[in-house]
Amino acid sequence: MMISFSGLDGAGKSTQIDLLKSRLERDGAKVRVIWARGGYTPGFEFIKNSIRLIFKKSLPLSGKSAERQAVINNPTVRGIWLAISILDLMLIWGIYARVLRILGFIVIFDRYTKDTLLDFRYNFPESNVESGYLWRSLVRFCPQPDDSLLFWVPVKTSIERSLAKKEPFSDDAETLQWRFSAYMDKNIFPKEEHFRIDGQLDIVTIAEDVHSKILPSLRRKVIIC
Repeated sequence: MMISFSGLDGAGKSTQIDLLKSRLERDGAKVRVIWARGGYTPGFEFIKNSIRLIFKKSLPLSGKSAERQAVINNPTVRGIWLAISILDLMLIWGIYARVLRILGFIVIFDRYTKDTLLDFRYNFPESNVESGYLWRSLVRFCPQPDDSLLFWVPVKTSIERSLAKKEPFSDDAETLQWRFSAYMDKNIFPKEEHFRIDGQLDIVTIAEDVHSKILPSLRRKVIIC
C-alpha cells in the first residue's frame, strides 16, 4: 500500500505521519517513510556538493541567496537542474518505492508529485515544467497512491508554526499565500482524489480522521490480496 501526504508547511504532516507509522507498526506492518523534494534529496545534494568541490568558490552556497538565484536563472543551468531533479525523483518514487512495496512495506510519501510540481511552478514559472517530456514521464512512471491526504492551514498559522520550529529556510508570506491558493485549488487537488484535513484541529482529532481513512483501505487491500 502507498499513501501520500501533501500540504502547506506547518500543516501537521510530519506529526501525523509519525503517528500513523507508529500505529501501523504496532499492528505488525512494515512501514517506510519517503521524504522527497525536487532538488533537495540526499542524492541531489551529493551531486551538488561534488560540483562544488570541482568548481570550489565559483558556485554559491546552499540556501536562499541572490547569488544562488542568479545561477539558477541561467536557462542552461536551470534546464540541467530540473532534468537531474526529475530523474532523481524517478529513482526514488518510481523504482525505490516500488521495490519497498514488493518487499511488503507500506510506503508513506511525505510530499509527492503535485507538491514538487508546485515548487517547480513557483520557482521556475518560465519553464512550464509540466508540459515537458521528463515531467510527463515522471507522472506516468510513478505509482498512484492508494490514498492521498491533503493538509491545510491558513498562511498565518503556517508562519507561526514555522517560527516556533525555527525553520531555517521557511517561505515568506507571499510565497505561502501562493502555495495555499494552489493547495486549495480543486483543479490541482480534486476532492475525489485527495482527502482534505484541517490542520488547525487538535492532534488527536486529526489522527482519528487519518486512521479512519487509511486503516479501512489497508484492510480492504489485504483482503483483496
